Amino acid sequence: FGSIVLLPLLDEIRQLKEEYEMLVVVGGGVRVRHVMDIGIDLGMPTGILAELSGDVSSQNAKMVAALLAEDGGTRIPVDEIMDIPMIMKMGLLPVMAGTPPYSYFEEPSPGTVIPQHRTDTGAFLAAEVIGAKSCTLLKNVDGLFTENPFVNPEAELIKEITAEELLALDMDDMVLERKVVELLVNAKNIREIRIINGHTRGTLESALKGENPGTLITAD
Repeated sequence: FGSIVLLPLLDEIRQLKEEYEMLVVVGGGVRVRHVMDIGIDLGMPTGILAELSGDVSSQNAKMVAALLAEDGGTRIPVDEIMDIPMIMKMGLLPVMAGTPPYSYFEEPSPGTVIPQHRTDTGAFLAAEVIGAKSCTLLKNVDGLFTENPFVNPEAELIKEITAEELLALDMDDMVLERKVVELLVNAKNIREIRIINGHTRGTLESALKGENPGTLITAD
């Protein structure tokens, strides 16, 4: 969808920046899926795939920071995450790549070479480390469904669920990474995650207010 989705979302972030302190964490999007497909076809191991997907996420973060530059958008390398509180106190808007810096040391995944720690996980870990009040994942659907709504239009939206309940469902296809749900159980600062539709204006502001415009996953 490119600019059709991104530019209105960035415009909303600009407006909300005046009222809320935010860390914008950027994923890799469809380009990462292309990289994964090629890498898997070439027989690349998990660590190499993690490094390549991280490069794509970093490139996207640079573009988003550039688009937000007039409003204080500042790209923060993942290894400088502890500079974020200072950046926020300066009134700037930190933008960071979502892929965690496991890189070549990414843990092999059971039954697949696809890295477990991807951009959803990176956003969650960043929020946990800096002691954020909340973590919101923006997707292209209204939240977590019982099945993939693009495959089964009759799938039902799950408005609220605990992490342990979600893990017990052992869903084959979730809108967020399973690793995020596993980490939520033992997290210290982030005790809930919101999943919202980033294509729908107003959902981000609603989530920042503490409302649930999509799905709320709680630690307990």
